[in-house]
Amino acid sequence: MPPSASPTSFPKDKIRVVLLEGVHPRGVAMFKGEGFSVETSPKSPDEPTLRKMLANAHVLGLRSKTQLTRQLLDAAPRLLTVGCFCIGTDQVDLAAARAKGIAVFNAPFSNTRSVAELTLCEVVALYRQLTVKSQQMHKGEWDKSAAGAHEVRGRTLGIVGYGHIGSQVSILAEALGMRVIYFDVQSKLPLGNARAVRTLAELLKESDIVTLHVPSDPTTLNMIGAKQLKLMKPGAFLINNARGGVVNVDALAASLKDGHIAGAAVDVFPVEPAGKGESFLSPLCGLPNVILTPHIGGSTEEAQETISIDVAEKLLKFVNVGSTAGAVNVPQVELPDQGSDDSDEETRGSRKATGRRHRILHFHKNVPGVLSKMHAIIAGLGANISGEYLRTHEEIGYVVLDVEPTDGEKVLAKLRDIPETIKVRLLW
Repeated sequence: MPPSASPTSFPKDKIRVVLLEGVHPRGVAMFKGEGFSVETSPKSPDEPTLRKMLANAHVLGLRSKTQLTRQLLDAAPRLLTVGCFCIGTDQVDLAAARAKGIAVFNAPFSNTRSVAELTLCEVVALYRQLTVKSQQMHKGEWDKSAAGAHEVRGRTLGIVGYGHIGSQVSILAEALGMRVIYFDVQSKLPLGNARAVRTLAELLKESDIVTLHVPSDPTTLNMIGAKQLKLMKPGAFLINNARGGVVNVDALAASLKDGHIAGAAVDVFPVEPAGKGESFLSPLCGLPNVILTPHIGGSTEEAQETISIDVAEKLLKFVNVGSTAGAVNVPQVELPDQGSDDSDEETRGSRKATGRRHRILHFHKNVPGVLSKMHAIIAGLGANISGEYLRTHEEIGYVVLDVEPTDGEKVLAKLRDIPETIKVRLLW
């Protein structure tokens, strides 16, 4: 029996899955195929509506718009896990989720190609002034002039953040004949002929066009402001397909207006509309040779389908098996499926008939003595631990116990009484 088909002690039609912001139908179908109760929403609901949806939710799926705060997590007493159907997880209060034993998953690599392709399209579009030419044509103006239009071959592309997206951009750019340099706070092996530089300032000074591929955190907030823009070459271009807070858009607008920066492509913004059809305002609006897109870096059908499969599989493995592999806020434990360690049909049949083998999932405060308390409780009930999996991370620990033979509910009740227990669940 594959992991996604594993039975659980709690009826699956009672497990409520809430999927927001138009999660791809492939992911929705995976949950429905499991027999879960699934509720979907094409957009990010307002807070009062979201509170109602969370009141009885066991699994929550969202994308980049829904902000899952500590207060909303407090309003979700049954929530077991959260799936971010995107790359980033900054829309979720990860510390608050961890403190409640709520595992958070994402798809850090699934839309890599889509973002990289968009970036390369923008590189060419900026150098060829395609948006300017298109606007002229829509106005009925015919201008075949080559003034200001250039090939990208031989230009230096500076990549800030040489992770999965940045490195793919590097490969694609070299295929177009560009020179590639990159800056990353971690030591990264260069691909192809790319060359690492020591500082951000060095990259800005040397690049003809700069593209940003960094996460959102305190170290990257306003990473590119007036000071950094002045370091760039006169006539250089800037692309931000990372996070809205990475670039000070007021400073960028000023640099574009005074002509120091020749053009820009921006897909992410400090403040973005909550949904389709809502108005958008930015100091970058109306500026020539500026490509503005509505956070579509990963918005291809291929990427969204891949993301939905990736995140849904992780959520299903956690709900069905207890695996936290790929979680971003709790210890990662990869677990075998039910019965995967049963070597013969007789053993499997016996366990199925007696129903006395249980898997217990236990999140607890990472302090000495918790495991010994759990062992004492199980031994006191005359039970045997047939499998044990433990990982700790900072202030939280996660232990999974396969126990037989015993009354699972009785073990569960006693484990809840351990003062350090955060969350405990009887899986089967």
